[in-house]
Amino acid sequence: MPAERRRGMDHEHYDWSPMPARGPLSWPGGARVALCVIVNLEHMEWVPPQGSYQRAELAGGFGNRPFPDYTRKSHREYGHRVGIFRVLDALQANNVAPTVAMDLLTAQNYPYLVRHCIDRGCEIIAHGQSVSRMITGRMSEAEEREYIRESLAGLERATGVAPRGWLGPEYGESARTPRLLAEAGLRFVCDWPNDEQPYPMTTPDGRLYALPISLELDDVNALWERHMDVERYSELIKESFDVLLRDGRPQGRVLVLNLHPWLIGQPFRIGYLEDALAHVMSGGGVWAATGSDIVDRFAQAEEAGRTGGAR
Repeated sequence: MPAERRRGMDHEHYDWSPMPARGPLSWPGGARVALCVIVNLEHMEWVPPQGSYQRAELAGGFGNRPFPDYTRKSHREYGHRVGIFRVLDALQANNVAPTVAMDLLTAQNYPYLVRHCIDRGCEIIAHGQSVSRMITGRMSEAEEREYIRESLAGLERATGVAPRGWLGPEYGESARTPRLLAEAGLRFVCDWPNDEQPYPMTTPDGRLYALPISLELDDVNALWERHMDVERYSELIKESFDVLLRDGRPQGRVLVLNLHPWLIGQPFRIGYLEDALAHVMSGGGVWAATGSDIVDRFAQAEEAGRTGGAR
């Protein structure tokens, strides 16, 4: 679905919907904010397949270095070996149900992590094939469809459950990705950071919803790319929640945090995440849930005619 020059929005992936024109939205227990924490488990390959695309500025290590870039690969691998356990402990201590975005190569090569996430009660959503293999418009439709099919099938084989959600590696999509995700039977996608509520995507097959991540609170975006002090990052999470809590009556909001264990799971950072989560969970008015739980609740409200918007 390429962009078109025309009046209004130049694509048809979703309807434009200003917040004041929407109906009320409530979360379970009268909560005004639904909190979803997505934890990324993404594998970085030594040598990606020919024709695949990896961001040149991919975070980790000392930046771009000649092959073999041991520092960046092993820096990111810290998340699989150490950081993930620390992050999941922090979430459990604050009664936050994790949503784990797991790519195909992690699911295939780290069965211990798959079992651990399942035993911890995590929802596992699809995260493409690896951080070294982004979806881009350079793919043909057939190539992208097969990429999605392999990602979903491999994750289902590893976990025993068909994933319902999708987060593209590095938020990567082509102009046809939402249509192909819906065609593959997915329920929600997390690549579109343009709202404070879930919303329906426009697809010919199935019913696909966007679950918008708070992009500026993505730990890689904030701590690595924008070089934010970790103490300030913790304060931003608290301040964001406080504003969403204020604005969440009667139109409930979502706060979707996207975390990377190789980064936020470092021993000198984890305490700031714990402090932010304690603030969010201590004052009431919040419903901590998985991505599927939040999207399903929104869909129920939509079907009952309690949400709406304008184009």
